[in-house]
This record gives sequence, structure tokens and C-alpha cells, in this order.
Amino acid sequence: MVRFINALRPGAKNVASLLLLISAILQGHAEIAPSPLPLFVIGPPNRVTGKGVRDLFEQPDGWKATRVATNVILCSDHILSKYSDADLKKYFAQLQAWNIKLELEVGAVKEWGQTGEDTFRKQRPSWDRFQSLGGHIASLAMDEPLSCVRRHLKKPDEYAAQETAKFIGLVQQTYPGIKVIEIEPYPSIPVGDQKMWIDMLQKAVADQHLKPLDAYRLDVDWLNFSMRDKGSWLEVKQIEDDCHHANLPFSLIYWSAGYGYWERQQMADDSTWYVGVMSQGYAYASVGGRPDQYVIESWVGAPQEIVPETRDFTFARSCLDFYNRFIKPAAPKP
Repeated sequence: MVRFINALRPGAKNVASLLLLISAILQGHAEIAPSPLPLFVIGPPNRVTGKGVRDLFEQPDGWKATRVATNVILCSDHILSKYSDADLKKYFAQLQAWNIKLELEVGAVKEWGQTGEDTFRKQRPSWDRFQSLGGHIASLAMDEPLSCVRRHLKKPDEYAAQETAKFIGLVQQTYPGIKVIEIEPYPSIPVGDQKMWIDMLQKAVADQHLKPLDAYRLDVDWLNFSMRDKGSWLEVKQIEDDCHHANLPFSLIYWSAGYGYWERQQMADDSTWYVGVMSQGYAYASVGGRPDQYVIESWVGAPQEIVPETRDFTFARSCLDFYNRFIKPAAPKP
């Protein structure tokens, strides 16, 4: 900045040198400015055999319109690691051609990796393999570290924050271009604890001199709202607002929370998935909710049919109809 001020004083060598200096400053700012959060993420059912992520790559004609809207495909890293090198090379090349990013859902603190260093060490070989095969990992979504520490490890929240921050630090050090997103469930972690956790984790990250989180993603079990009178969409909107007050983008998973219940009643099919996703879209919009990132994700084994988007109740159709109804009118894909 001193060089810039001096350049403005009389006697500066010439206008050309001043312009070059301004250009260098602007380029420096452009290099450190964070890229915007991808708007629309789809995570089809994780099935190594049968229908799932594989269908999107093997049947590309079945989701052409959905693909235009999609920014990111989400998959668990342990599922993707089971695919052959030949398949992964093909799939990663397709992602590049489609201009769609890859996001992996990963562990940060888990029963099988109780420290951030341990989970990072165990998962890194898969990530390096993906990259060696042409897979450009855009983001890692950490699968509920606070929930795991509370439910399974029985350790304090401070432990969860410190170990999660250590995991984030290792990711940023080893893969500086990869975004890191935190996922937690609601309402099993109540609204007050959500804000406490956001503040605690942000502080742990800052104390370790790391870049801040790229987003906070909420996994809402909204069947609790009606069946157990626990939680509400208004509280979800409060969490969204808390994220924004903390300068943290808010990401929301849309899914059929009632699918498992209706399946046990032998009343579920692919339409159950579709109706659930669309119902959540209306419900959250009705309280003024507008996440920075919309995520359509299934881990319930449904829908059975992934494509085509022209058939009722397939996964691709649910994504396309959701996008056209809740996202496109306000913020079409750039």
C-alpha cells in the first residue's frame, strides 16, 4: 500500500508503471477472494451395484436438462473408492466435459477415526487416487463431527471443535484449493446448540490460523416436527440467519425424511421420495427460507429409478422439478 501511495505522488516515473502497479494489486485481491458457493448439489443414492451415482454417468441422455442446472455431484468417498480405475477415469472426464464439480462426503471425527489426524490419514489415499485419475475434488463435506462426538465418543464439544479444526487444517495444508463444508443434524442437535457449535468451531479454526469454513450444511429430520413435536422450519430459518450473521454460507439438504417410516408401513415407493423432497421445498420457502446452497441428497435407498428425467418420480426428475420450482425463478445457474 505504501508503494501505491508513493506512486501517486508527483515524480512517479510514469503512468504506465502506475497502471501496472494497480493491475498487480487487483490481481492479488482476485487471488485471495473466495469463489462463490455452488448453488445446486445433487447426491443420488449411494449404491455401488445397481442404480445410483453410476447411472448418471452410464445414462447421460437420461438427465440432460437436470445436468444443465447441476453445479455439483455429491458422493461418499468410501463408495466412490470401490469403482475401478477405468470407470473413474471415464466418469471424471465426463464431469470435466459437463462443467460439474465433484464433492465428497467424508469423516472428520468418527468412531473409526477419533482424531482429525487419524481420519485424514485414513481417507487421504482415496482422495489422492481420485486426483491421479483426473478427479478434481472441489469440496469435502464433513459428516456430522459434533453429533458423532456426542453420541458415540462421549467427549466434550470442545474436543469435537479442536479435532475438527485439526482435520480442516490438514485439508487446507495438503489440498489448498478444496472447500470444506460442515454438516450437522437437526433437531437432534437443537437450535441453541447449533449456534454455540458454529461459534465454537469458527473460533477453533481462527485460533489455528486457518481459512474459515466455506459453508454450514444442515441435515433436517423434519418428520420430527409432526411426529414428535420437536423442531420447526422457523428454527431452521433461525439457524440460517445465525450462519449469515457469522458470515458463513448456509447449505440445506432436501430429502424425504418420512421415507423410512412409510417403508416400514409398506406404503413407500419412488413417489414417496419425490413428494417428500417437494414438500420440504414448499415448507422451508413458506417461512422465508432461502439457503445459499440447495442439496438434493438421498441415503435412504430411494428412489429406485435414477433416470430418465422424463419419467415420473425418478431421482433426476425430482432434482429437475425442484430446481425449476424453487431455485430457477430466483437464481438461475450462471
